Amino acid sequence: MSLQNPPSFSLIDFPHIRELIRLKNPTVRLGEWPVQVRGGMQIVCILEGKFEWLIDNQRHVLYPNDVVVLCPWHGYGSPTNTLEIGSLAWITLEPASFEITKDLYLGNWSAIVESDQRLMGRLFMTQSPMVLNNFRQLYELIQRIEAELKQAEFAYQTRVNQLLDELLVTIVRQLSQQQNQRRDFPQAFAQLEQLLRDSLDHPWTVEEMAAVVGLGSTAFTEKVKAYSGFSPLNYLINIRIAEAMKQLRQTTKSLTDIALDTGFYSSQHFSTTFKKLTGYTPGQFRKRGKQ
Repeated sequence: MSLQNPPSFSLIDFPHIRELIRLKNPTVRLGEWPVQVRGGMQIVCILEGKFEWLIDNQRHVLYPNDVVVLCPWHGYGSPTNTLEIGSLAWITLEPASFEITKDLYLGNWSAIVESDQRLMGRLFMTQSPMVLNNFRQLYELIQRIEAELKQAEFAYQTRVNQLLDELLVTIVRQLSQQQNQRRDFPQAFAQLEQLLRDSLDHPWTVEEMAAVVGLGSTAFTEKVKAYSGFSPLNYLINIRIAEAMKQLRQTTKSLTDIALDTGFYSSQHFSTTFKKLTGYTPGQFRKRGKQ
C-alpha cells in the first residue's frame, strides 16, 4: 500500500485541515479497512477500482468519480475489513464546532457566512449518508488545493481557504441536484419542510429553498403553488406562524424571543403577521390558550 502524502507540503498553517491524502493500493489488503468513525468532516473521492463499503450502516458500492461526504460521527469502511485494489483521495477538515447537537461552524478561516454554514450542517445531517455519484469535479478541486499547498506561492493560504469554501459549496449544490433526481417532488417537498421547521430562524429566500430541492426559482415556485396552494414565502410564513402558536401555548418565552426564534425580524412584524393570519395578536392568542 502506498500512502502519497509527502512531506512535499505542510499543513502547519492550516489547523482546520487534518489530512490530505492520496492512497494507491495495488493488492487486496485483509484487515486494513475496518468500519470505524474516523472523525472530522471527511470527503473521500474514488479514483480507481470498485469498493464495497458500509457507510453509516448502509451498504454502498462505489466506482471511480464517486464521492463520499461524512460528518464527524459517521463510520465507514469495508464490512469484511478488506481494502480492495484501487485508488482513493480524501481531505479531512476539523470544524471549530460540529456535533449532532451543535450547529456547524467552520472557523474564522471560512468566508461562508455563519447562517449558510448552519444550513450546510443541517443539510449534511438530514441527507446522510452522502454518496455523490460521478462527481469528478470535486477531485479536481482537491487537486487544486494540493497544488497550492505544494507551490506555496504568494497568498497561498488565502487561496487554499477559498478553495475549501468552494469545495463545500459545490458539495451542497451537487447534493441538492442529485437528491432531486432520485425522488419525486412530494418527497423533496417533505424533506424541505422538515429543514424549514428545523431552521426557522434562518432568513430563507426562494433561491435557497429551490436549491435544497435542486430546482430553479421559477420551477420551484410553480411546483410549490401547485402542490400547496401557496407561494414559497407564504408557505414558509404559515410554518412560522404554526410554530409561534405552539410556543405561545406551551412556553413562557417572551413575544420578542418567539418572534426571533421563528424567523421574524421584529416583534412588530411578528404581531402584524400573526394577527393578519389568525385574527388575534400574539398576546391575545396566549391569553385565550390559558382560559
